[in-house]
Amino acid sequence: MTIKLCVIMDPIESIHVKKDTTFALLLEAQKKQWEIYYLQPKDLCLMENGVYAFAKRITLQDTPLNWVNFIDTAPQKVLLHHFDVVLMRKDPPFNLNYIYTTYLLEIAQKAGAYIINNPASIRDANEKLFAAWFPECCPETLVTSNIDLIHDFLNTHQKIIVKRLNSMGGDAVFALEKGALNINATLEVLIQTKMQPIMAQRYIPEITQGDKRILMIDGEPYPYALSRIPSAKDFRGNLAKGATGIGSELTVRDRWICERIGKTLKEKGLFFVGLDVIGDYLTEINVTSPTCVREIEQAFQINICAHILEMLANKISAKPKHSH
Repeated sequence: MTIKLCVIMDPIESIHVKKDTTFALLLEAQKKQWEIYYLQPKDLCLMENGVYAFAKRITLQDTPLNWVNFIDTAPQKVLLHHFDVVLMRKDPPFNLNYIYTTYLLEIAQKAGAYIINNPASIRDANEKLFAAWFPECCPETLVTSNIDLIHDFLNTHQKIIVKRLNSMGGDAVFALEKGALNINATLEVLIQTKMQPIMAQRYIPEITQGDKRILMIDGEPYPYALSRIPSAKDFRGNLAKGATGIGSELTVRDRWICERIGKTLKEKGLFFVGLDVIGDYLTEINVTSPTCVREIEQAFQINICAHILEMLANKISAKPKHSH
């Protein structure tokens, strides 16, 4: 049986193919002769009592230019549950449009669509706050819009990291040290006049050894990870901010953290997740469109995408069939 895969993502023509995990997954699916259909969130539609995708079938090639070919000149109108699997891989920002997309996906899911990751869970599991479900794994954390409380937290810990709850890729992340003159200005920018809560965490000095991205697949950790070492000009361990990725194996502490989290991920239908671990501490749980697969594959000469798709294929074969 040919598996029909539908991917929901940002414009495929503007991705960074060398680093894009979604692209790597689609390339591997093509090798397995799966049929690949592509759309953006704006191409979803609720009509005639069903959620339809206006999707184009595509083929891919791993080249720096012209990496996508559109087989369909006009999109096909297909009920979303007629695909064997739907990959929701839209990057943040996590805004109202994103939330509305998850509502549509939930309706499709109710009709039988198999969606990875589970739409309700990617909506509910804020990538910063979800880590707080596992306090034994996290550094000291404060979430508030009260600047006085953040000053107290800074006085206690001397150096802290502050960040918005809806950012990604190291955007709007700041390090604050006690006594600095820019503290109030930084907090005012982050909290804004809307008094949005932000997150403060104790600064973890081990960031100099890297912010480790651990991949969780169906609740189990992949044994190889990527340590993102900050550049000399920055404290942030994000590849998007100039950090260098170095392959690393999981430590005993890493596996302990994964064990604490894995069961909850599985229960929530969060099949493919990226954990961020600095030193001994979990800092974020990335559920929307985790990355770093291509970098880990290159560092260790392994094929993570094949492993992910084999597990997906097993799940698809165990699902009740819908007529196509």
